[in-house]
Amino acid sequence: MRRTSFSDMNCSIARTLEQVGDWWTLLIIREAFFGTRRFGEFQAHLGIAPNVLSARLQGLVGHGILRAVSESENGRVLDYRLTDKGRDLFPIIVALLQWGDRHAPVPGGPPVNIVDRERGQPIAAMQVRSEDGRVLQARDVLAKPASPDA
Repeated sequence: MRRTSFSDMNCSIARTLEQVGDWWTLLIIREAFFGTRRFGEFQAHLGIAPNVLSARLQGLVGHGILRAVSESENGRVLDYRLTDKGRDLFPIIVALLQWGDRHAPVPGGPPVNIVDRERGQPIAAMQVRSEDGRVLQARDVLAKPASPDA
């Protein structure tokens, strides 16, 4: 079954889902953040079918989220690396991980802990903040149409 395209929707969330809204895609991005680079590594870590992995990697490269790095003379892709656009997904991946740890926990506790590389300390919970630094909850905000001048 083909899904509906969101690419023409006037909604930032829908347009984002057009690029990363598939569960395999988000898991591939997670693996890339955790250091997975090669096709076989993605396949082994995820248990994903090769044709599905190939299609998702092509999509991520096509959307500029990953770049394919060829290091051999025959031009075969050896590594997939996050681009700046891909690295901008980091807060989303962390927010999903933290939400999952809280609302869909694995028996025995979190399977992975994200820590500050420099200090080895756990990172703080993701929070939405106002421009002046106040922590905001969903009830504290409202969605207003953007002005045409913005």
